[in-house]
Amino acid sequence: MALFWHCVLLSCLVVASLISADMKLDCRPDYMTLVWTDSKSQTDPSLFRLGSCLPTSFTAREVVFNVEFSDCSFERLVTGNELLYTNSLIYTSSPDAYMPPFTIPVVCTYERPKDWYPMIYDPVFSTYGVEDLVFHLDLMNDDFSGPAESTNFPLGSMIPILARVEQVTHQPLLVLLDECVAATTPDLRPGLDLYPIITNKGCLVDSKTSRSKFEPRVKSSVLQLLLQAFKFALGQEVYIHCSISAWDPLDLDNTKKACHYVKDHGWELLDNPVYSGLCDCCDSTCSTRKRRSLGSDKTGLVQKAILGPLTITDLTS
Repeated sequence: MALFWHCVLLSCLVVASLISADMKLDCRPDYMTLVWTDSKSQTDPSLFRLGSCLPTSFTAREVVFNVEFSDCSFERLVTGNELLYTNSLIYTSSPDAYMPPFTIPVVCTYERPKDWYPMIYDPVFSTYGVEDLVFHLDLMNDDFSGPAESTNFPLGSMIPILARVEQVTHQPLLVLLDECVAATTPDLRPGLDLYPIITNKGCLVDSKTSRSKFEPRVKSSVLQLLLQAFKFALGQEVYIHCSISAWDPLDLDNTKKACHYVKDHGWELLDNPVYSGLCDCCDSTCSTRKRRSLGSDKTGLVQKAILGPLTITDLTS
């Protein structure tokens, strides 16, 4: 089909001129690339979001989003002879920061496909689409590009773990690890010796005494954890038991968060360090909020998952 590409730039140029920045948008048939360049480094690149997506990459002066229209909560609109994909570039700094928050519309416009017709559907809606949620917890290779080739890890090495939720057709969700413990059995029972990894509703407590950390997100529905292989149950089969949850990305609080400890800095919130105050309770008790009952352990906002068995070996012994 014939295509033409452009974006709505008027408001973009107004904001960009105020902070000596430039935004370039390249619309392709199924994806788009957005590049924000701030020549004076007045903004924090890590605080940009395109809809629900974090930057694909960034430097001190440049933020890049290379995303498909099926991600980031793009909205599709067909009007007249045009097909539009719309979203917003969001800067999420605190209101009292040097550069206050702002939002810029992002629009890719195409010629309407000649064979496109409105879909006929029944108006059935679900707030979270929980009936379609599928959670995953996987061991990955070193760069998270595929599954792990081995389940044996030397003591002190990094164990890449990926948690994700398949969102299907509902609104974008932020996946979190609420609790994770290591055990020597696939079943948790009273009196069992456990090794705490994540506690207190998203606090990576293992990071206080190790190199464990959360990696920057590639998308809201994916959480990457680098876990340093620990001394617990050396040479034995180990199972990692986790509670995975999925929430509205804009609804973080001290019970819905991902926090890790940064040496000489303290607790830091993965998804927006400006609001790391949500992690202050990690050294005490993070108050719980009663979750809505969803009637099923398999399709709710919270899911139990087990990873393993894996083995941690001490090469010095």
